[in-house]
Amino acid sequence: MKKHDNSRREFLRLAALGTAALGLGTTGKLFAGKPEGYAEIRPSGNKSVMDLACEPLETVRIAVIGLGMRGEDAVRRLLQIEGVKINAVCDLVPAFVQEANNKITKAGHKPAAEYTGETDWMKVCERDDIDLVYNCTPWYLHTPIAIHAMKHGKHAALEVPAAMTMEECWQLVDTAEATQRHCMMLENCCYDFFELATLNMARNDVFGEILHAEGAYIHDLRSLKFLKQNEGGYYNFWRLEYSKKHNGNLYPTHGLGPIAQIMGINRSDRFDYLTSMSTKQAGLSLYAEDKFGAGSPEALAEYKLGDMNTTLIRTVNGRTLMVQHDTTSPRPYDRLHLISGTKGMARKWPRPAIALEPNAHQFLKPEAYDQLIAQYEHPLVKQIGEKAKKVGGHGGMDFIMDYRLIYCLRNGLPLDQDVYDAAAWSCIVPLSEQSVNQRSGSVDIPDFTRGAWKTARPWPVVTVE
Repeated sequence: MKKHDNSRREFLRLAALGTAALGLGTTGKLFAGKPEGYAEIRPSGNKSVMDLACEPLETVRIAVIGLGMRGEDAVRRLLQIEGVKINAVCDLVPAFVQEANNKITKAGHKPAAEYTGETDWMKVCERDDIDLVYNCTPWYLHTPIAIHAMKHGKHAALEVPAAMTMEECWQLVDTAEATQRHCMMLENCCYDFFELATLNMARNDVFGEILHAEGAYIHDLRSLKFLKQNEGGYYNFWRLEYSKKHNGNLYPTHGLGPIAQIMGINRSDRFDYLTSMSTKQAGLSLYAEDKFGAGSPEALAEYKLGDMNTTLIRTVNGRTLMVQHDTTSPRPYDRLHLISGTKGMARKWPRPAIALEPNAHQFLKPEAYDQLIAQYEHPLVKQIGEKAKKVGGHGGMDFIMDYRLIYCLRNGLPLDQDVYDAAAWSCIVPLSEQSVNQRSGSVDIPDFTRGAWKTARPWPVVTVE
């Protein structure tokens, strides 16, 4: 949702609508810790969804909720995948709904049902002609919509992070296990070309045993955080509101997801504990003072989010991951994507480079690098990479993600990312804040798989037809 300016009161009210509808309390609990009653003991009647395979769907009937920054482009991409039918579109801004329907009819499909009410996302989830709810709303509505969708028999695909509290993480897991529906966080960075190549290399033991990995979301969003929605900013300044209230890694999954899959997290290994530290806050205040004036409300506001957060995670098998978050510093975009093993290493930023034994003290020369990348180009990239580049979406990775999701649903296959990944990757948000608030004390990370990680096989090098 975008381009529509409303008050902070409306922000809080809408967040409360999403949580109250499911008995989750008010927005004061958005970053609450794990409440009593939530444990790693599976509720009676639930069963694991590790490697869940559901009935094949010849046509995947989709509802897209949230048609702003991400949802608008998702509609465009999904329409270019065979076996997709968009039956409902939902947003608070009627113009966005109409724009989405224009795309749908232009692609030769019948118009989708239109929803613009504040709680219409509930009605959308309850429709009988929907198989998948594709959720592109602000963070605080990700979990409520996904839960309502699964409880009404729908698969849920939700933007990142999937959850903002430990309570929400467990609710996603428990609901997926109770309903036996897919719940996939739409972590597109897992499908970027270099990330897929290094996954293929890791599965073929090119790097040996991977002992350490690094990921990040370093993206200067200062101007975007202060933009009104009708200027292209966030709905009700919701991202700025989080910067005012919380201090930790608020957006970990872009950097974390790809390296977690490479390291087999939730599948042969799992996160054990983390420690997190933030710098002081400076960037937002300086930007606001320069743009709006020293005495402006924007400059005088208190921003809690430290400019750079660094979170260290240790796994039960003794490996480490570093994940960073910085959306306020004047520096180039960077997701790091560094993996280090007993035979060599790879890194993506500022430019892709690989070093391998027996000459790992220097990076491969361009010719050798190109040969290695060609040798281990991921099958998904070989098969649909060129089309993905043409369709677009962050260079093509968004299309690969959507294509693979629809392929799995149509063929009754397990998804590449499951609800345990959504919970484990997203729980870094509240747990990093907890650690920061405890002078960087270590914080345990729960086992959302409830032991299934011990026998689950790591995500394979998958193909599509």
